[in-house]
Amino acid sequence: MDPIQRIHQHFTQSFEVKQQTLQIAGPIIAQAAERMAHCLSYEGKVLACGNGGSASDAQHFASEMVNRFAFERPGLPAIALTTDSCLLTSIANDSAFEEVFARQVKTLGRGGDILLAISTSGNSSNIVAAIQAAQERGMLVVALSGRDGGLMAKQLAERDTEIRIPSTSTARIQEAHILAIHCICDLVDHFLFGEELC
Repeated sequence: MDPIQRIHQHFTQSFEVKQQTLQIAGPIIAQAAERMAHCLSYEGKVLACGNGGSASDAQHFASEMVNRFAFERPGLPAIALTTDSCLLTSIANDSAFEEVFARQVKTLGRGGDILLAISTSGNSSNIVAAIQAAQERGMLVVALSGRDGGLMAKQLAERDTEIRIPSTSTARIQEAHILAIHCICDLVDHFLFGEELC
C-alpha cells in the first residue's frame, strides 16, 4: 500500500468511528456538557486526568476551560491533574503510581465537582482509583473510554456518564475523544453564555 492510500485509510477509519460515535454517544456528550455547565454555574470545578495521550487531552480540556474555547468569556475552573511532575512523582514514589490522581482528587475534589476521567482502554488502574476517590467525595464522573469500557466502566455509578468510543484502535479512540471534548467545551459555553456555534 502506498503512502497516500495509507493516509486515505486513516482518514476513512477516523470518519467512520466519529460517525458511529455521533449516533451512539451524541446525547451522552450533551448530557455530560449540561452536567458540567450546572457544576460550574454553582461554583464547582472539573478535575481532569488521563495517561499518555489522554493526559494531553486532560490538559487540553483544562486550557479550553480556564482560558477560552471559541470566544472571550470569563475563565471556568478546571484543573488537569497530570501537569505537576513534582507532585506526581512524589505520590508515585511514596505511595504507588495507582494513587497519583486519586490522592489529588481526595485533596482537591468537593461534593458537586466533576471528574473528567480519560482512558482509551478503560483499564488504567490510576484512573479507576481516581473514579473511586471522586465517588467517595460525592463528585460526578464523566468518563471518556473506548473498546468495551474496561474496568473503568464497571467502576461507574448510575449517576455517572460514560462516553464510549466504538473502536478498538487507540488512535481512532483518541481522535474521537478530542472531538467529544471540543463538543463539551462548545456546549458548556453555549449553556453558560448563550453563544452560538462558532
